[in-house]
Amino acid sequence: MSDKLKALLAQFHPKKGDYNHNLSRIGDIFAQIEADNLEVDIISMPETALNGYFLEGGVRESARKQQQVFEDLQREYIKRCGLDAPLLDITLGYYEELNGVFFNSALYLTLGAERQSKGIWKPGIIHNHRKFFLPTYGVFDEERFVSRGRRVAAFDTRFGKFGILICEDVWHSITSTILALQGAQVIFVGNASPARHFETHEPGNLTRWRELVKNISEEHNLYTVLTNLVGFEGGKGFIGGSIVTNPFGEVILNGPVAEECLLSVELDVRDMVVARAENPLLADLLNSLPDLIAELNAIERH
Repeated sequence: MSDKLKALLAQFHPKKGDYNHNLSRIGDIFAQIEADNLEVDIISMPETALNGYFLEGGVRESARKQQQVFEDLQREYIKRCGLDAPLLDITLGYYEELNGVFFNSALYLTLGAERQSKGIWKPGIIHNHRKFFLPTYGVFDEERFVSRGRRVAAFDTRFGKFGILICEDVWHSITSTILALQGAQVIFVGNASPARHFETHEPGNLTRWRELVKNISEEHNLYTVLTNLVGFEGGKGFIGGSIVTNPFGEVILNGPVAEECLLSVELDVRDMVVARAENPLLADLLNSLPDLIAELNAIERH
């Protein structure tokens, strides 16, 4: 990973169930990057950015295969930024179809002109994460309409080793711990969280999300990038308020609530080295891992 990574968070309001419309809107973001001559290494987009979230039985019509999503975004990027478009990474959520089975998934892609490739890195699919924990409480009923993922895995990119989690995945601390143990330096979290709990100056669930990502970064000394949907679907309003936390557990970006926007942030990997020297919790965990695995195996047997 280079010392500094320039990330662009896109708080996004997808049109419910309209894949082609949302694809074109993402093309508008590509065009804005080109027109404004922005330096961007990776775009981070929310959960189900290509489809909208509350589709329920409409998932089947809106879902796409991961290869099609790559090809569509690659075509849109080249159309908007030219045949010599530089390599650009993007992570975004979508409803995935695989052999008649549907998932709430997030892709990590490298887009751009093949001639811009350097070394082994060229345009293509780098990783696909399927949401591991599907909420079935309150306004959520995901498990009726999609299947859950079976793996949580860090993956190599041209910038270093990253991980992806989707919404409810983050509420279970074991998922971020697995990614940290696998060497993730940045965890990207796509989110579709309707606003609720209005007792204070901001939605209470946004306050809770900020606590969650701060804790992930502070415990594992890595960057956490949380990107939220905005807009309304069926009377439910998504909060926005995207958040980035650094390896010291400090918030370095707070996005505005309930509005579309593009948010730039720079991630400096050198901060991880300092944070892990000051607070070697991950090293302690690695040393204790064999005993913890034995305990988990004992729990599974019982």
